[in-house]
Amino acid sequence: MAIASYIRKNFVLFGALTANLGIAVAKFVAAGMTGSSSMLSEGFHSVVDSLNQVLLLYGEHRADRPPDREHPFGYGRELYFWAFVVAILIFSVGAGLSVYEGYVHWVSPEELTDPTINYIVLGVAFLMEGTSWGIAIREFASTKGDQGWWEAVKQSKDPSVFIVLFEDSAALAGLIVAAVGVWASHYFDAPRLDGLASIAIGLILAMVAVLLAREAKGLLIGERADFALIERIRAVVDKQDWITAVNHVRTVHTSPKQVFAAISADIEDEVTMGEGERLIEELEDQLREAVPELSSIYVRPEKAEDAASPPGE
Repeated sequence: MAIASYIRKNFVLFGALTANLGIAVAKFVAAGMTGSSSMLSEGFHSVVDSLNQVLLLYGEHRADRPPDREHPFGYGRELYFWAFVVAILIFSVGAGLSVYEGYVHWVSPEELTDPTINYIVLGVAFLMEGTSWGIAIREFASTKGDQGWWEAVKQSKDPSVFIVLFEDSAALAGLIVAAVGVWASHYFDAPRLDGLASIAIGLILAMVAVLLAREAKGLLIGERADFALIERIRAVVDKQDWITAVNHVRTVHTSPKQVFAAISADIEDEVTMGEGERLIEELEDQLREAVPELSSIYVRPEKAEDAASPPGE
């Protein structure tokens, strides 16, 4: 039962991993039979993507560990670390090998052979990658709400979904470039064009890697929750009749679906320390009910005039 639940939770990752493993084997076979540089680059691309999915699944597993003495807020950010590693792998291995192979085949082009097997493998790969891309699109669309696609990526706190979306988009673009490279090299009888296609695939991967690294870095450093969630917290606190002012609400994601909130509030002078403790406990219960994402809450009684001006919530 636990295994089935784990697979459902990470359906996007398992779908992408299955597709990439099968595609990688087919691409390497085709590259070996035809000597195509762009097909070899695509093979490396699929291997890197497969390794990326394994790392993200490992990160998901590690992030699910409960808090302990050493990590009182849990291990959720470990997923963000592995997302950053994935971006580095795409850049260094995927993009690096593709550009290198392209350069080698540009300098020393191989004799052209029948490209039929390349077209078959590329067609099958496009169908499989397209299926994985469709799954990632549906999953991401179900969580982005009314936001635009790019804005949703920037605001997303779950890298396992948007990384697969980026990878599959890059894979589809790479397959198109590889197909054009194979066709052009035969049509113009110019083997060097296949090497040029390999370099283009490497540049696509490098661009995707830079975008992913930027997003993963922000998550790793620590990003606030979205404004809608912050306003829900503020509304619950503001409606308490013993609180005269909400000075600020500061949040940070400790995992994709867990948020730590630090709240500064001005409390009525008549409230005693004993009453304040009881009222704050009740407030925390109300907040957890209204905002299930809250994993930790810190409420600081503080005069409005003494509260530090927040840089942004």
